[in-house]
Amino acid sequence: MVRALVYGVAPAVQPDEVDPTLPEGERRLAVTPMALQDVEPGELPGPDWVRLRTRMTGICGSDTKQVLADGDPDNAMTALISFPQVLGHEVVAEVAEVGADASGLDIGQRVLLNPWLSCAPRGIAPVCPACADGDLSLCHNFAEGRLQPGIHVGNSADAPGGFGEFLPAHASMCIPLPDDVPDEVAVLADPVSVSLHAVTRNPPPDGGPAVVYGIGALGTTTLEILRALHPGVQVLAVWQHPLQAALAERLGATAITSTPAEAIVAAVGDATGARVRTPFLGAPMLQPGGADVVYDTVASTETLEVGVRITRPRGTMVLTGVATPGRFEWTPWYFKELRLVGSNAFGIEEVDGLRQHAMQHYLDLVRAGRIDLDGMLTHTYRLEDWREAFTTILRAHETGAVKVAFDLR
Repeated sequence: MVRALVYGVAPAVQPDEVDPTLPEGERRLAVTPMALQDVEPGELPGPDWVRLRTRMTGICGSDTKQVLADGDPDNAMTALISFPQVLGHEVVAEVAEVGADASGLDIGQRVLLNPWLSCAPRGIAPVCPACADGDLSLCHNFAEGRLQPGIHVGNSADAPGGFGEFLPAHASMCIPLPDDVPDEVAVLADPVSVSLHAVTRNPPPDGGPAVVYGIGALGTTTLEILRALHPGVQVLAVWQHPLQAALAERLGATAITSTPAEAIVAAVGDATGARVRTPFLGAPMLQPGGADVVYDTVASTETLEVGVRITRPRGTMVLTGVATPGRFEWTPWYFKELRLVGSNAFGIEEVDGLRQHAMQHYLDLVRAGRIDLDGMLTHTYRLEDWREAFTTILRAHETGAVKVAFDLR
């Protein structure tokens, strides 16, 4: 038996037993259907799989949203997941067992987890066109093959994730870790890869300006990718609390407060020389002028509404965040002929003319000294302290949390 946080079980308490004075997020956490349990490790899905012993697992924003039930029941993505689940796809691990056909890996070897449950892990050959192009997050077969539905480790019933002591992985999902990259640096590979994909597929023009909206984990990694790959670009960063502002400034951006919306529009207008247009009601917009690219790492109704106001005509908004849908005043989207681009995770990416997996690019950039995210991993917890870990995330404006991880070493 092994320990794991299992999602999809009976909640420990009922809603009417929760202190009604707690903030909404903490009330949801109290009744989440997740518990630390002893579970059977199960058989490997195939001889080309390995078993990994978890060392560290980052808590992704998508994990937090699921644990807090912060979403809509009609979310189309539920067509591509299965229960019960052990969440956690930002994994640093060591190889504990090697299947008969899993080559190139040794017992005890440290690896990064490429989490995508695409064609190869599902035993599908030939692979689909998306996988052939290296777009692993757009695989055609997330509900086919030898695994139950799931786009990545942690949301398939057959592929439990890093919120447990052990997890299975296809050999192709294991990226060897150099000895000089510690676990605390390696565990940031997933959010950095998300940002790398967003920036390389939607780069800012020389000189910018670009806006990074939200300075959590994805915002921080987006700032660092921009600094590494586009050092000449003017970058503005929209923050929610002073700790984020200080972090943004350390990473070379000009920090802008997130409230009120009028202040963001005015600040971007001042920085870009754009004209501010004031409507009868609501926040103003910039026209002409504004940011060439806005990287929205939150994608809430509030950030979208401001984003379409500060993006220049025919500019681009890149959405790496996912929030609960809702109404926003989107007339500037149509009027300024903006591009709103969803940016879904990562796969094989091109940097400086080299095509390889985004996580390998991250390791290379770290080892070359081009990326330094020292201090981004702000908190680590044991599995048994999982409620405290999520509370730390919920109270980020007090705790200063940027990236929180489980440490199982």
